[in-house]
Amino acid sequence: MEPGMEELMPRLLPVDDCDLAEDFDPTVPPRTPQEYLRRVQIEAARCPDVVVAQIDPKKLRKKQTVNISISGCQPAPEGYSPTLKWQQQQVANFSAVRQSLNKHRNHWQSQHLDSNVTMPKSEDEEGWKKFCLGERVYLETDALSDNENLGIDYIKVGFPPLLSIVSRMNQATVTSVLEYLISWFGEKKFTPELGRWLYALLACLEKPLLPEAHSLIRQLARRCSEVRILE
Repeated sequence: MEPGMEELMPRLLPVDDCDLAEDFDPTVPPRTPQEYLRRVQIEAARCPDVVVAQIDPKKLRKKQTVNISISGCQPAPEGYSPTLKWQQQQVANFSAVRQSLNKHRNHWQSQHLDSNVTMPKSEDEEGWKKFCLGERVYLETDALSDNENLGIDYIKVGFPPLLSIVSRMNQATVTSVLEYLISWFGEKKFTPELGRWLYALLACLEKPLLPEAHSLIRQLARRCSEVRILE
């Protein structure tokens, strides 16, 4: 080891110099603990100080596939298993939505929000549930009255995942809101408002996925499989 390297790379198991036989050959299997440790030292000394990986940038530009393990999901009941063609079509549609969102994110982010839209803070779980689902679903109240049907009260029915809204959400907020809604879905029934927001938030996730996103997708898949069994 070069002088000064000991300070930067302290030995985890310091080994004193030991006497080796004159016929010591580092190319043959070690016969004693001392020969083994000496062989490790020789191999470490031959390693370069800096190793640079040879990466082909062209390969990184190609379409990347993210595999999510969905272990623990309940199998579909007879007659409810989607066909391969249907699955492929959903993947194609979802991919198109993601690409369009990424392409036009800056444009929609610059659009002004309506005066009645006040986005909650990222850590405001209850605020986001009311914002996305509406007080009617959140408070589990009755359906809208006839007078209320004359106009849309987004406070009661929830704000839809407009592009001008979701484009303003950074990845931390997207992950947090996704966690809030999946947690809600774990105890409540599925609603169209919930479905629209789950789809939109999943489309907003950027690659490579963070471990938190992997966990949330698996959790959502397991919950969906539970709901499918009850149909």
